[in-house]
Amino acid sequence: MNQEEKLQLTEKAVQKEKILLKRLKEYETVIVAFSGGVDSTYLADCANEVLNNNALIIIADSPSLPRSELSEAVHMANSRKWNLEIIKTDEYKNSEYLANLGNRCFHCKNSLFKSIKKLNKYKESVILYGAVEDDKQDERPGEKAANNHGALAPLQDANLYKSEIRILSEIRNLPTASKASFACLGSRFPTGTAINLKKLNQVERAEEELRKRGFHQFRVRHHNEICRIEIEPNEFEKLILEREEIIKTFKDLGYKFITLDLYGYQTGSSA
Repeated sequence: MNQEEKLQLTEKAVQKEKILLKRLKEYETVIVAFSGGVDSTYLADCANEVLNNNALIIIADSPSLPRSELSEAVHMANSRKWNLEIIKTDEYKNSEYLANLGNRCFHCKNSLFKSIKKLNKYKESVILYGAVEDDKQDERPGEKAANNHGALAPLQDANLYKSEIRILSEIRNLPTASKASFACLGSRFPTGTAINLKKLNQVERAEEELRKRGFHQFRVRHHNEICRIEIEPNEFEKLILEREEIIKTFKDLGYKFITLDLYGYQTGSSA
């Protein structure tokens, strides 16, 4: 993208943001489902700008969210003086979620929205979540859960795409502007592979090792005693150079075979 194209994209994104902010002003109080990712962070910041303390920002303390991600998200929210509340969700107690038969995301999001609705003092608030235009291209079971609970997607209403949200986040000095894509730890398991707290923790600790070593975009895909590491191809050499230490850590975590996926990082490639 050349400079002129970037300027045009920025101008278009700014106009869409004006539509979003105008829409948010129509609400008296809102609850924003916040995960620490690019889209929900941007939405939360916009809601806070317009509604201040009348925008309650909710983040779920769930076993499927790494501790490092939760810590970073809370730190950022506090630094921007958002009205943040941490809640507990219980999807890991749901046998259908743990069975991981293709509707895991539905049960996860359903648990989130049910927990939000239990916040009695905010019962009249509109629930917002960070779905964007790009999400319409994929099947999103979580969207069904959102619809069931009447949650709204104002970023989609403003026709905002993730590329535009990154630009607008940079303008707002949000640290997520260049943040790598992230999905919950449950996405590391192939459909049909049962999930439990021990496995989620195993994957979390394995990915934390890659994070500490400075890898940018990565996934540790769980195939029982085999783990499949996905990183960007331009970081293959770095992993090979550090493989002995990585192998030791992963074996200590319980993996018998540690593999590198030569396709590199791919969204949604657990199956």
